[in-house]
Amino acid sequence: MNSEPATSDTHTPAPLWRRLIAMLYDSLLCIALVFVVTAVYTGLHKLLISIGLFSDRYASMTEPGGSVGYDPVLTLVLVACLWLFFGVFWRRGGQTLGMQTWRIRIENTDGSVISWTQALLRIIAGALSWATLGLGWLWQWLDPQHRSWTDRLSGSRTVQLAKRKKQQ
Repeated sequence: MNSEPATSDTHTPAPLWRRLIAMLYDSLLCIALVFVVTAVYTGLHKLLISIGLFSDRYASMTEPGGSVGYDPVLTLVLVACLWLFFGVFWRRGGQTLGMQTWRIRIENTDGSVISWTQALLRIIAGALSWATLGLGWLWQWLDPQHRSWTDRLSGSRTVQLAKRKKQQ
């Protein structure tokens, strides 16, 4: 893990369009992660039902008039997996795969990587930003330092990285 300050004091804040495209890329990875985790969770749950450790709460879904139930444990597992997904990438260099593609990075104001707590705060602020129809990201147009709600709440910033020079 690189917690050494980078020379990011020269980096400019990442523009909104780069952030949104990186989010789109990362959302595709998150959808795949949610599918895989849900399939594994459901398979384990069915296994535990078959050996008698759990009751079959899914049976009512197959009956006429049955409804899909809410599973708080699955929700908690999915939120934890998404936090780990983003946290691992942000803690190992400040970039998810989508952010690497669009040359943006999350960092503290001194250029160091963010903490696990900051990663959680960014996820909470991101959820609030989506819940307010993107207001949290549009906020960067009003902020003098071009910080979104995720940046402000977590005490970090999102910067645009310079293009890499081609090696000859």
